[in-house]
Amino acid sequence: MFRPDPRTRATWRWGGALAAILVLQSLVLAALFWVTANGNHRRAIEHTLLDDCSFFALTPPAERIEELRERLARDIHRERFLALFDARGQRIAGNVATMPEPPAGGGMSFVAPIAPTSLPGKTSDVARLTLCPLADGTRLLAGMDLDDTEEALRLTWQSLLIGLLPGLFLALGVGLVAGRRAARQVDAVRLLTERIVSGDLDQRLPVPVRPDSFGLLCAHINTMLDRLQMLVAEVRGIGDDIAHQLRTPLTRLRAGLERGLREAEDRAGFEAVIDRGLAEIDGLLGIVAALLRLRELENDARRSRFAPVDLTRLVEDACDLHQPLAEDRGITLLCTCAPVPAVEGDASLLIEAVANLIDNAMKFGPAGGTVSAQLTCDAGVPHITIADAGQGVPLAERSLVTQRFYRGRRDGAGAGLGLALVKAIVDLHGFTLHFAPQGSAVTIRCGPRRPATDSSPPR
Repeated sequence: MFRPDPRTRATWRWGGALAAILVLQSLVLAALFWVTANGNHRRAIEHTLLDDCSFFALTPPAERIEELRERLARDIHRERFLALFDARGQRIAGNVATMPEPPAGGGMSFVAPIAPTSLPGKTSDVARLTLCPLADGTRLLAGMDLDDTEEALRLTWQSLLIGLLPGLFLALGVGLVAGRRAARQVDAVRLLTERIVSGDLDQRLPVPVRPDSFGLLCAHINTMLDRLQMLVAEVRGIGDDIAHQLRTPLTRLRAGLERGLREAEDRAGFEAVIDRGLAEIDGLLGIVAALLRLRELENDARRSRFAPVDLTRLVEDACDLHQPLAEDRGITLLCTCAPVPAVEGDASLLIEAVANLIDNAMKFGPAGGTVSAQLTCDAGVPHITIADAGQGVPLAERSLVTQRFYRGRRDGAGAGLGLALVKAIVDLHGFTLHFAPQGSAVTIRCGPRRPATDSSPPR
């Protein structure tokens, strides 16, 4: 037994549904047009009948018969019916032999058969009528022959059918074609998602040169896939970096423990082995904590805790925190703060960034040198500059030192995460991190990021 492909069935369902909607729309529009045309004819006749009733209600009784005859004489097409009847229903004058009985609960006008008196060879006709009581007790019957009206409506209906039939076929065709096209587009997205789920992140949707709404959607999906692929690559790279960075200290830890166990001869020897092992473990935990800290900083939800920050107090606190360590190392730590406006941010994160920069300057600057922390204001934007007397980061490495686990110098302790943390904090606040063109000065510009075309170095 033949069973069509599910995608084929879906395509026909899409096309059939859209075709049915277009056909229904065409039928509804045709019905509205017909109702409107029929109503216009009826309202036009009722307006004419109302004019007759109003005219004869204002005409003196002695002149009504003469006025009625004049109106009938002017009706050269014999489509008007006018007749006066007394209170008992006897005809006084006019071209209708008997007064028809209006239907119960009828509206302003009604359709009924009548017996005309002025149409040779015709003893009955159908007209739209209205019966108007007059002040003297007589009643006026005003009517309009429906032959011409029915002919006009019949022509309207035929014209509507002639226009509707091609429209229905066109709606069916457009619906099926558009439905199949929409089904193919959706199917393309479905197939793409299947390939992506299977692990092929290089797949992209085709985008035409002049995209329509679906083409724009495809472009946005491709942008999303580019971002997703970049994030996956970053995660893989971070995983590789973590494995690489942890493998060496873990190997060193294992070798140290194994050697210490062999060489230790007393309690003091075993305690020394354990202390060295704990120190190595603390270093590994520090790496893990720094990575978790970076992940936390990449979450924009941290912005909800932003509040006005006094940068003068923040920089002074960071200097006070490092002053004892600087004295122990024989380093002169200078702190200069100019009045600056407050900024929106997280004070604990900003002081962490400043402290990291001061620590790096003390660690990598010349022994017994000077480290300066300056807070200045340029065009209303605060700048925090940390500098030492060293040569600073080489130009070739400035784009690398803010990456995770990068260490330009191998003679210093650490896992290469300090500047990565600083960069993450600066990015979270929307600030900018600058390296001086020459020397070791590093500046945090505490203001909105400048456009990409602005490459001027910080002051």
